[in-house]
Amino acid sequence: MKKFLTFLLIGGIVLSLAACATPAEPAVSEPAADEPVAEEAAAEEPVEDPYSALIGFAMPTHSDESWLKHKSYMQGYLEEMGYTNFDEQWAEDVVADQVNQIENMITKGVNVLVVAAVDGNSLGDVLAKAAAQGTKVIAYDRLIMNTEHVDAYVAGDNFGVGVKEADYIIEKLGLADGKGPFNVEIFAGSMDDNNSFFFFDGAMSLLQPYIDNGQIVVQSGQTAVEKVAIQQWDAAVAQARMDNLLTAYYADGELVDAVLSPYDGLSIGIISSLKNVGYGTADQPLPIVTGQDAEVATVISIINGEQAQTVWKDFRESAKGGAALVDALIQGTELPINDTETYHNGVKQIPSFLYPVKSVDASNYMELFDTGFYNKDDDMWADVVDSLN
Repeated sequence: MKKFLTFLLIGGIVLSLAACATPAEPAVSEPAADEPVAEEAAAEEPVEDPYSALIGFAMPTHSDESWLKHKSYMQGYLEEMGYTNFDEQWAEDVVADQVNQIENMITKGVNVLVVAAVDGNSLGDVLAKAAAQGTKVIAYDRLIMNTEHVDAYVAGDNFGVGVKEADYIIEKLGLADGKGPFNVEIFAGSMDDNNSFFFFDGAMSLLQPYIDNGQIVVQSGQTAVEKVAIQQWDAAVAQARMDNLLTAYYADGELVDAVLSPYDGLSIGIISSLKNVGYGTADQPLPIVTGQDAEVATVISIINGEQAQTVWKDFRESAKGGAALVDALIQGTELPINDTETYHNGVKQIPSFLYPVKSVDASNYMELFDTGFYNKDDDMWADVVDSLN
């Protein structure tokens, strides 16, 4: 029987990573000295034959490369521990489909469910069914709301994502030095994703004072999260909103200096809209556009001088955190978490494993390759390979 990883936050063996091979194990940050580390136990009784346990992945969509990586890396870590029994389901962003898929996995007798929710507010009833048969539930990346039937949560520093995006805008515009005014437009994520509010609040915690003192001017006047949210994180919807903003508020010669975008998929749509009206030339450079996830298309965009910044969440860290939680819930051991205070889902405080995030731009994107997160020899980098050497 293979020995499992007993505690995620102490040490780690660095493995090599190829594009589709066994994932590399990242160096996982130790919690700060003042960060709580929970002492609570997980399952009351371990599974009788732990390594035959059925582990279910309820994932939102194949169309986002980050979800594919999350699932692939986590399953890889679990296989290294000795687990062999998996069921994966992809809802393609349809809530009813995800509910049905989870019900099917419950029927199959799944022991632990790893759920990246399409809509974090819509799973209470089906998770009650899971709990009734003893299935443990890990909310992955997106917190599942308004139910007691969530045993743990894995996420990056979501508030910190917004802080890093806003801090980049502040630095590049020189706002802290008193420069301005600058025209900035604001985007937020999907209202059915609890993370969207953390991203938004983190960013606005830094930007709002500059809006209040006039150094940032939001020509549209749209600063409330419900006004700037993009449902289902849809790039086409983001592009359409940017089109409307440019037509309504920037047709008289005003230029956009920065766009706060919380996610790379939205950033691509935003940049496309800007380029369609003449941005991206020597005479009219693209504004600062932020993002999140360091997706391949975005890294190429950064290399090509289009998107300015993204926030990198090393999926290997979240996957390893998720795998360690799955292992603890199956084995009936202490949960390897580092936060018990940040995330309340409306019913209870959720014990969490949170991992750090990093700002990436043209000055440091090579870290993605140096750490093995990406392999510069892969075909996807062929058009920018000269920049990677």
